[in-house]
Amino acid sequence: MAPHPLADQLDLCIPTIRDLEFLEQWRPFFQPYHLIIIQDGDPSRKVHVPEGFDYELYNRNDIERILGDKAWCISFKDSACRCFGYMVSKKRYIYTIDDDCFVAKNPSGEDINALEQHIKNLLSPSTPDFFNTLYDPYVPGSDFVRGYPFSMREGKPTAVSHGLWLNIPDYDAPTQMVKPAERNTRYVDAVMTIPKGTLFPMCGMNLAFDREAIGPAMYFGLMGEGQPWGRYDDMWAGWCVKKICDHLDLGVKTGLPYIWHSKASNPFVNLRKEYKASRCFAALCRAVPRCKIIPFFQKVQLSEGSKDVFTCYLELAEKVRAGLGHLDPYFSKLADGMVAWIECWQKLNPKA
Repeated sequence: MAPHPLADQLDLCIPTIRDLEFLEQWRPFFQPYHLIIIQDGDPSRKVHVPEGFDYELYNRNDIERILGDKAWCISFKDSACRCFGYMVSKKRYIYTIDDDCFVAKNPSGEDINALEQHIKNLLSPSTPDFFNTLYDPYVPGSDFVRGYPFSMREGKPTAVSHGLWLNIPDYDAPTQMVKPAERNTRYVDAVMTIPKGTLFPMCGMNLAFDREAIGPAMYFGLMGEGQPWGRYDDMWAGWCVKKICDHLDLGVKTGLPYIWHSKASNPFVNLRKEYKASRCFAALCRAVPRCKIIPFFQKVQLSEGSKDVFTCYLELAEKVRAGLGHLDPYFSKLADGMVAWIECWQKLNPKA
């Protein structure tokens, strides 16, 4: 692969409330690429970006100026604000990373170029329709196993590359509290396609995607200030994206690359953010007998008339309103946000 693959076709999107000194460690890998930085919180605070990086920086004032009366659809005081960067980008691919994530090392002690691995994932096909037991059959040294249908070996275009993390795991607040010292030290040298019809918990801290194929569905839903829920923005986006990828015959990969997640957020703060959502999602609260949201996504079907990501997402927004709005007014507002998001995307990307 070229030394800096897709340097003119990929933007890096970083949400932050602090100075970006973490970029120094990433300099050998990130410097050739354009950065879109979304400053959260106080817009009057000056964010320091190390010299030598090509970047544009947006704060809340910019979001309100550009989106006007629809700026409310972008979360405030939450890392979900990162999705504004997806909207203003003009590149085909996006890589998004958190500012507490650093370069990890493989078992041989070599620095991992996470961006290069994501690009490899995105540029090779996925196998959502039939699982290959040797994981990704397109990597050097692998192939399709005996019994894999020859008619399916071309694969499907890959829309999403979901990377993992070493050190601090991406746990929910209750698990953080009962396992405060737990660290992920397992490096699994594998990439796999998430099978069609299977949902997954998408984490936004180490994620790449094909903006043209699935970008309009990468809406990290309403969280943060003024919202009753927190810490489910990337997972919400992941469920929506996976349903649409399945419908449009696109693939989602997970596994390599790893990054080093350096610090965990406060579990007690996280618990307050997650509490209402955890009762509804029930995945984190045993007192609730049945989760409503996951079965909704498992069962929801998109119509044959929805043939592109825009029509799929707008149809899904209306199904969210009809299927979940009765559970909590939040879901009706979220459906409104999904529609506003698409309207803003199309306004800023008129040829899309």
